[in-house]
Amino acid sequence: MSILVVSGTSTDVGKTVVTAALAAALQAAGRSVAVFKPAQTGIAPGEPGDLAEVTRLSGVTSTVELARYPEPLAPDTAARRVGMPLLTRDDVVAAARDLDTHHDVTLLEGAGGLLVRLGTDGFTVRDVAADLDVPVVVVAAAGLGTLNHCALTAEALASAGVKCGGFVVGAWPGQPDLAARCNLDDLPAVTGAPLVGRVPAGVAVSRVAEFAAAAPGWFEPEWLATLAG
Repeated sequence: MSILVVSGTSTDVGKTVVTAALAAALQAAGRSVAVFKPAQTGIAPGEPGDLAEVTRLSGVTSTVELARYPEPLAPDTAARRVGMPLLTRDDVVAAARDLDTHHDVTLLEGAGGLLVRLGTDGFTVRDVAADLDVPVVVVAAAGLGTLNHCALTAEALASAGVKCGGFVVGAWPGQPDLAARCNLDDLPAVTGAPLVGRVPAGVAVSRVAEFAAAAPGWFEPEWLATLAG
């Protein structure tokens, strides 16, 4: 059993679609998969959120969300603005460990970037990864500017003693420009971590069967096999 944290260099880089792709690929490899989203923001009660999208795309139905806040802000800010309880670090860690006891792989999707504050005392998804002693896979944009964002994220992980499990491009364009093409070689060089996947842009509109069938091909085979193993 294992836990993998999915974070990003920022918001809107494709974390949820990458999480769904990983869930589909791992399920195709015969593993039982859970997806855990500690905090969802910008979604009203009863509306489908990120976990509903993961289920739609991957078919994985074992999902857990601990808190939901209506305004599209960092979770701690969103909670305080509406007077709702903040998440606690202990509750997030405990929920992840509980899922880990019942599944082969648990994917924990963060909110926004690595250092976005999730709850009490300003804890972050990096803190959760450190407490669980598990790696973080980082979802990044494809084009110009992403090398700096990736290098900063890699440094932030290293400074806390958290292993970077690799980088995934969250929306690889059908016609990549020069910067995107160069980044394939440069990203591992500036971060010291491998590029382990490229998820094509626009795949979130796929039907479930098409998405799930294609997902394993979006990741480096050896890396995915190690994760599944």
